[in-house]
Amino acid sequence: MSNLVSPSLLAADFGNLQRDIEMVNNSDADWFHLDIMDGVFVPNISFGFPVIRSINKHAAKPLDVHLMISQPDNFLSRFQEAGADILTVHYEACIHLHRTVSEIKRLGMKAGVALNPHTPVSLLTDILPYIDMVLIMTVNPGFGGQEFIQGSYNRIEELRRMIDNKGYKVYIQVDGGVDLTNASKLVSAGVNVLVAGTSVFSSDDPQGTIRKLKQL
Repeated sequence: MSNLVSPSLLAADFGNLQRDIEMVNNSDADWFHLDIMDGVFVPNISFGFPVIRSINKHAAKPLDVHLMISQPDNFLSRFQEAGADILTVHYEACIHLHRTVSEIKRLGMKAGVALNPHTPVSLLTDILPYIDMVLIMTVNPGFGGQEFIQGSYNRIEELRRMIDNKGYKVYIQVDGGVDLTNASKLVSAGVNVLVAGTSVFSSDDPQGTIRKLKQL
């Protein structure tokens, strides 16, 4: 699998959102990363279905939707209807994870499972055959612009061994503090998908930053 880049619109300029969407459309990026927060699972609120539908109207690339919400099962079909192509739920938020993942797939979306920074990756052993992606949070979820947690590399390497030893076709995605100073090491550790928010949208050359992330 080649390295993919999924710019996080949480760091975009919401006063000029269509402009930033068009920038990503015209860049080397592969997906749009959308962080959905409910103020319950994480101590922040981001945006909901009207904004997702508006993004979907203009986005020329798949919507990679990361649910940082409690009780995600209540909303799976609504995210599909709003335009989600990839839907990632948190291990910590799902009581019946296999049921949740199965419903995501039944709805025609790719299924991802996210882990908070201190949730052991070994807990994913039984769900790996049923999913398309694991999202390793490399900051505590809830806010953009946080400092990367250095212990994340060991977790990524452990997960990569788990996936490769079984021959699964499962992407490893990372989100949080990703920039040009650590992206190469992340890819070397086994990451397939880099989520980058602040490092892209705060750059003097966002498309150039995306291109550099793609060329690792």
